[in-house]
Amino acid sequence: MDAKWLDGSALAGLLEKCPAEFCDLVLELRELIRKTAPGVCEGIRFHSLFYFKPDVPYGSIGGNVCAIDWKGDELHLAFLHGAFLPDPQHVLMGKGKAKRHVEIRSRADIRNPALRDLIRASLQHDPTRS
Repeated sequence: MDAKWLDGSALAGLLEKCPAEFCDLVLELRELIRKTAPGVCEGIRFHSLFYFKPDVPYGSIGGNVCAIDWKGDELHLAFLHGAFLPDPQHVLMGKGKAKRHVEIRSRADIRNPALRDLIRASLQHDPTRS
């Protein structure tokens, strides 16, 4: 399967549920992911934008690269397998068994090179070997 991105109406439908102050940041994160991991697929899972490797067992979970999600007044770039990723700049947050996230508050957070490094590391990660 080739990379697949949401059509405009599906994205617009999700963004209607997104707090207005996050919409531009979501779009900028989406562009960062698109440039950093152009071969991934994009989909809506669990009311979030999910990015995953095509043709990997368990789809958007097993092949997860990252997700953009929001809860209340927080916007996150989440990594379902983040506990297994190198994080030399210590930007990952969370204490779950596997999931970690980076809180996004501004465009400056999105421009942090650590995000690109995490996306690339997640793209290379094989959760069956964790």
